[in-house]
Amino acid sequence: MNPNSLLPERLRVAHLSPARDNDFDLNPDAETRQRIAEALGLLSLPKMRFHGQVRARGRDEWVLDGELQASVVQPCVVTLDPVRTALSEEVHLIFTPHLSQPDEEEVEMGDDTLEPLGAWIQLGGIAIEALSLALPTNPRKPDAEMPEEATDPLDLDEPPEPRKPFAGLADMMKKDK
Repeated sequence: MNPNSLLPERLRVAHLSPARDNDFDLNPDAETRQRIAEALGLLSLPKMRFHGQVRARGRDEWVLDGELQASVVQPCVVTLDPVRTALSEEVHLIFTPHLSQPDEEEVEMGDDTLEPLGAWIQLGGIAIEALSLALPTNPRKPDAEMPEEATDPLDLDEPPEPRKPFAGLADMMKKDK
């Protein structure tokens, strides 16, 4: 999933005013919200808004401060019934040209608020990433209970019989001779 193709709104850095805040307000229509919901595995996305401002910092950095507000509907992990959740997330990013891409496969995680500065600030991609990170991992209806017949394998009266992976090996070797 390319979040920039789902919500392609972006700001051209060359057109931003360094002397004032550059406001933005994304409010995707119903069709766009439905595409985002499908990409994120949601039942629906009734509401989504990402607003804030981008301002200059120093000679060559830009700071984005925004708020993502959304209402998401996900299946309950117990009953699969729809669960509606209201989300409100603050987003703070610093776009800098002084960030280098790592050359190695394993890299140390740096400051997650720092982003490389290119010609564009991809507002749509930022909004979708913030939404996906804010989603509840195990949405559950308040009154949802596990069925009685479900048992927890760690909650048995008797311990399970230990596995014996080589139990029949000696017999098999005798048969081969």
